[in-house]
Amino acid sequence: MKPVAAAILLAVATASPEIRYFQTTRPLTNIPPQGGQSCLVLDPGIFAHAAPGLADLRLYRDSTETPYVIRTAAPEEGAQKNISLLNLGEHEGRPAFDAEMPEGKYSDLQLAVTGHDFIATVAVSGSRTQGGAATKLGSYTIFDLTRQRLGRSTVLHLPESDFPYLHFDVTGPLQTESFTGLSVDRLPAGDPKFVSFADSSNGTLKGRNSVFTFIVPAHVPVDRILFVPAAEPPSFSRDVTISASPNSPKTEPDSTPIEAPQPATSYGNLLRVHTLQNGHRINEEHLSIDAPRTDFSTAAKWTITIENGDDAPLKIESVQLQMLERKLCFEAVPNAHYTLYYGDAALWSPHYDYATLFAPQPDAAQVNAEPEQSNPEYQHRPDSRPFTEQHPWLLWAALVGVIALLALIALRTARQTPPTPQ
Repeated sequence: MKPVAAAILLAVATASPEIRYFQTTRPLTNIPPQGGQSCLVLDPGIFAHAAPGLADLRLYRDSTETPYVIRTAAPEEGAQKNISLLNLGEHEGRPAFDAEMPEGKYSDLQLAVTGHDFIATVAVSGSRTQGGAATKLGSYTIFDLTRQRLGRSTVLHLPESDFPYLHFDVTGPLQTESFTGLSVDRLPAGDPKFVSFADSSNGTLKGRNSVFTFIVPAHVPVDRILFVPAAEPPSFSRDVTISASPNSPKTEPDSTPIEAPQPATSYGNLLRVHTLQNGHRINEEHLSIDAPRTDFSTAAKWTITIENGDDAPLKIESVQLQMLERKLCFEAVPNAHYTLYYGDAALWSPHYDYATLFAPQPDAAQVNAEPEQSNPEYQHRPDSRPFTEQHPWLLWAALVGVIALLALIALRTARQTPPTPQ
């Protein structure tokens, strides 16, 4: 690491927040007069103008720093859990099997099914004990219509359930050995909520592909892409590529270009099937795709490519970039005024006891933030680096001077030294 960078890190580590060093302010409104737990939904503008990860975001009551916590609408629940099938066999000539489910609530199940070009119905029931009294949860259609270019789905959209055991009966052309397992995600603590912050209906055709582009400010998180297609056609399956790359090169404080990070890419499939085939009503939609994870320090160019193949291009009414809803929550004092401050890159993320001990309340007040404005008290934070680090050219000047002086002394010494007798 360069000495200058090390000195900057040292300055950051010792910096403390002061109102006069923040560039941007946003007063909060609708503070409850009785006080109590209050929450503000953070909009993308805050992420764009604050430090990465909101490290420099501070909340003040008048001139007093106020502890807060940032909560994400749908925290990750961990990796998908794969489950082995129990009692795999036949019931009245049809495939049937059981599964022991993980503790907690779950909904969508993904069956692992071999084979192609099929439509089958899966009846699911749940019980509290293995082999005990069963409760019917519903019948679900699984299909593989790849020959018709309509994709494949083996997901069972169960109602929210917590039965320790599930039983499955299959009607259709599949054999017992076609079923090899299932997987399930635990439901998050709350329903995921997303905030759309950019949308476009103006795609361009590049060959047979529909391409949509966005410029996303630095540090703004993109969590998923939502597609809103027109009503026609009622059924389609299209592969999608999502790519994000820095929109401008990054430089260090001394303006030395550094290697740009690699583009981030993810892949997905848009699927909509509304059809009646062989007496089976199929209604399946997958119209959102998780975004690739990015960590760019500059604005990023996002490119979304829909591969239409030989079909007519999909008419897309809207492509939306979305972030998970994030709320800043704090304990409001009655009749007090609160202001958000950010725009001081010298700060690190705060650590408050309030965040560690936080317990969300269902009746927390929802507060708002006024538009961004420049901090009228703003001053440039003094450079706390040593004088030589602030002016590195002085070291080079001194070094050149010393070398010149030594060369001059050596030259004068050579002239004054008498020649050696032969």
